[in-house]
Amino acid sequence: MSRTTTRPRAARHGAPRLLGAAAVGLAAALALTACGSGGQAPAGPAKVSKEAKDTPYEGTVLSKHFDKPDLVLNDTDGRPYDLRKQTAGRSTLLFFGYTSCPDVCPTTMGDIGVAMQKLTPEQQQKVDVVFVSTDPQRDTPQVLRTWLDSMGKNFIGLTGDLDKVKAAAKTLGILVEDPVVNKDGSVTSTHGAQVLAFLPDDKAHLLYLSATSVQTYQHDLPLLAQGVQA
Repeated sequence: MSRTTTRPRAARHGAPRLLGAAAVGLAAALALTACGSGGQAPAGPAKVSKEAKDTPYEGTVLSKHFDKPDLVLNDTDGRPYDLRKQTAGRSTLLFFGYTSCPDVCPTTMGDIGVAMQKLTPEQQQKVDVVFVSTDPQRDTPQVLRTWLDSMGKNFIGLTGDLDKVKAAAKTLGILVEDPVVNKDGSVTSTHGAQVLAFLPDDKAHLLYLSATSVQTYQHDLPLLAQGVQA
């Protein structure tokens, strides 16, 4: 889980803090991960229990296959976007985060973006990458689009009612908390840092932790594009 303290956009000074935590309810045993500023290194890859079977994927195979959340928010054009309907029958990577996160969010989305560029144009058309903001007050559609364009111009950004976001994340066992305004005016935002991969059956079969390498995404994305079973 990523917990970051950031000042409002008008005042960007100060050191952010991140605190890792285990995801709630996932069919996996997640160890704590942490990232931060000031040279603090991640605590290391989390250990996750896998099903005892062969799989072509390098990502973690989930023993429980989560349904795609029933979530309608605004996309980066300001139009309503129904996650379940508009990604139906498509392989989808889903990540909850926010644009002012200093490391976990841009690193994760950047690595996915690099891996997506290794796909053929035909393969890219078969995989949706969806980023759901956990800080909708600051992540307006325009801010979200600008941030995502640096990683993947076809990435889908969603922002809107935080209660809807929290409820959707909870169905996947991912914790999202209300941003907290501190005495100094800074904002603390806490969210789970896992990427879930949905196959064309619209169920999450795979989990990628914040320490996942770009090489793992490069290996798995072609399989996701083909809809290969985990």
